[in-house]
Amino acid sequence: MNTLGWNKMDYQTPNTTDYSYYDMPEPCQKTSVKQIGAALLPPLYSLVFIFGFVGNLLVMLTLINCKKLKSMTDIYLLNLAISDLLFLLTIPFWAYHAENEWVLGNVMCKVLTGLYHIGYFSGIFFIILLTIDRYLAIVHAVFALKARKVSFAVGTSVITWVVAVLASLPRIIFTKSQKDSRYTCSLYLPSNDFHFWKKLIALKIFILGLVLPLLIMIICYSGILKTLLRCRNEKKKHKAVRLIFAIMIMYFLFWAPYNIVLLLNTFPESLNLNNCISSNRLDQAMQVTETLGMTHCCINPIIYAFIGEKFRSYIMRFFQKHIARRFCKHCLILQQEALERSTSIYSQSSIKQEISVGL
Repeated sequence: MNTLGWNKMDYQTPNTTDYSYYDMPEPCQKTSVKQIGAALLPPLYSLVFIFGFVGNLLVMLTLINCKKLKSMTDIYLLNLAISDLLFLLTIPFWAYHAENEWVLGNVMCKVLTGLYHIGYFSGIFFIILLTIDRYLAIVHAVFALKARKVSFAVGTSVITWVVAVLASLPRIIFTKSQKDSRYTCSLYLPSNDFHFWKKLIALKIFILGLVLPLLIMIICYSGILKTLLRCRNEKKKHKAVRLIFAIMIMYFLFWAPYNIVLLLNTFPESLNLNNCISSNRLDQAMQVTETLGMTHCCINPIIYAFIGEKFRSYIMRFFQKHIARRFCKHCLILQQEALERSTSIYSQSSIKQEISVGL
């Protein structure tokens, strides 16, 4: 049984056990899947939490202290970091739940499930908004000067959070803490509409989590590449292209495997996978692919921030201002030289057009 709130497919109806979810005539014991999860998931989730939390917190601090949230891109990057942090804050609880029964009660089960879902869906939506923002900045640069305002970014961000909450409601409503062989925080679907809700929730995740963002990325970045191919400055063009392909490839590599397994797990009859052996293998594949997808929140600070030349200079300035002065009081000369180099890089990059670097 997978342990994460929105993507674990251990759908259960009231008063049933795990082996009933494929409606198999004979009980299908999944103890091996649970044992593997209990042994491997807690340390993996812990690493994801540590690296993801530090990385996204650093992004937030840098955006607020150095960049001052002066552009639409800054607003979306900040919201993306907040989304990842919401997602990450629930992981220690799922790590504990992978090895032990649920001890926090029904209210915390729903709250943590809600935070997890909202963080996930809002992260997807802000990735889409960043893609559209890049498209406007590069392909429609003149129009972007008027449209890409901070006020507009704040308004669309509020709407995005509302949509993320609405997308998360079914999982919040149907997830609860209940005792089977032990207390779990799981998705319990109504028995009379079990198959309907099971397929609807899975298709919603597949469409919102993969099909929609990939479709928008392909359309937007196709236009971006055409524009960049006409750019005379080869150095600027290559920087933007590297960032674009990093965004597309990394997102697809981290989330496509999970979404494929999700469909197989939801429609096993179509591929003759509704037997005990296939069920166990699909559960193991879900654990592997969901953990892979989770690590994407650790990659976001790299592909959306640290690849950008200007952002790297902001990071250097942040360290010089808030960290180096406190821990290296006797290195003032070195600090001054590094700060001058950072300021020089920042000054040079500031006179460049924002669309040349991507971030």
